[in-house]
Amino acid sequence: MTDISLLLVDDQDLLRAGMAMVLGAVEGMRVVGEATNGGDAISRAAELAPDVVLMDVRMPGIDGIEATRQIVAANAATRVIILTTFDLDEYAFGGLNAGASGFLLKDAPSDELIQAIHTVAAGEAIISPRVTQRMLEMYRGKMPETSAGAPSPLSDREQEVLVAIGRGLSNTEIAASLFLSESTVKTHVGRVLAKLELRDRVQAVIYAYQQGLV
Repeated sequence: MTDISLLLVDDQDLLRAGMAMVLGAVEGMRVVGEATNGGDAISRAAELAPDVVLMDVRMPGIDGIEATRQIVAANAATRVIILTTFDLDEYAFGGLNAGASGFLLKDAPSDELIQAIHTVAAGEAIISPRVTQRMLEMYRGKMPETSAGAPSPLSDREQEVLVAIGRGLSNTEIAASLFLSESTVKTHVGRVLAKLELRDRVQAVIYAYQQGLV
């Protein structure tokens, strides 16, 4: 199994150096490059094709949101985690529409950051619990709603999987809690997204909260 390649993007040299030191020492991860602004990040991502980009939001020139949009558009295999200083940073939530796979606060513990990298590298999504409520407020009314009294298009099992997604569980955790194989969980997740016309797992989390399932 190859290492997860990482591109670190932040205009603060000290913060980048700290992340590089911590993540570079983690077995199974490799920091392949750094960037100080959005334009540099776009160029480096095209050159290096990293598995995961850790993206700051507020930077001079091209910001992290636009950089995320261009990076994901150019290579959907590259996953982006938005790093934000404040849980009420409205600019960070624009990353959802830009194609980011997750959000974390910059002061998140290193083990939480490492787990988030593993999660998005596996094709899943991660949102800091402290960010979720504010994100829901911003996206209220922008997600498909289920009409009152209308039957759910989901099977009972798919509904259980949706609730688990809303609780922030990974496929591995869902498999363990529902006594299913991971491949079966992946199939259910795909069906949930398709039936509800949701773009990705992040939108599924929002939907679950909006419907009062979590």
